[in-house]
Amino acid sequence: STLVHGLVARFPDLDPAGGVIVGEPERPGLVHRLDRGTSGLLVVARTPDAYDSLVHQLSTHAVERTYTALVRGHPEHPHGVIDAPIGRSRRDPLRMTVAADGRPSRTHYRLEHTFSTDASDRPTPVSAVTCDLETGRTHQIRVHLASIGHPVVGDATYGGPDRYGLSRQFLHSSRLEFTHPRTGAEMSFTAPLPEDLATALEAARGADSL
Repeated sequence: STLVHGLVARFPDLDPAGGVIVGEPERPGLVHRLDRGTSGLLVVARTPDAYDSLVHQLSTHAVERTYTALVRGHPEHPHGVIDAPIGRSRRDPLRMTVAADGRPSRTHYRLEHTFSTDASDRPTPVSAVTCDLETGRTHQIRVHLASIGHPVVGDATYGGPDRYGLSRQFLHSSRLEFTHPRTGAEMSFTAPLPEDLATALEAARGADSL
């Protein structure tokens, strides 16, 4: 992928051809993933020991991952936990779905702001929400939010409304916290919304004031 190529170019020691394999050879250094079309923070390990430590932290839910999303509608409750197993859809192998035989999955969400829509050119109300991952399944936030009737804006796969000229889902990895594999220090990183999502959010705010 473009990300892997960029990492190997920037950090040649991650190239599996060099003899030291960090993680999976086809995804050197990558400890976890972001869905295609999701922006934001991603942690990468540069040594096998760091990789093992970070993977362990992920598996024990010691890594805090926070996402910002814009969703259809207004959630009934200001915060909550979506605890629903996720598995691959039997109808479409490219989609994930809530399934009784899926893997345990938990997403915590809290409502940040609702945007009303009274004008005819704004037929779909939206809300800004923050999500914290307790687990990290493929498409987890997108599937969970869609399962409670609030799909992510711009997410064509799971029924999100097409709004504000976005070419992808409004989902951004905004905060990442973990323990440094070598020093044990608590590390915390934040990333602001990229331009396309910031513009969409401002459009929602602007429309709300009309």
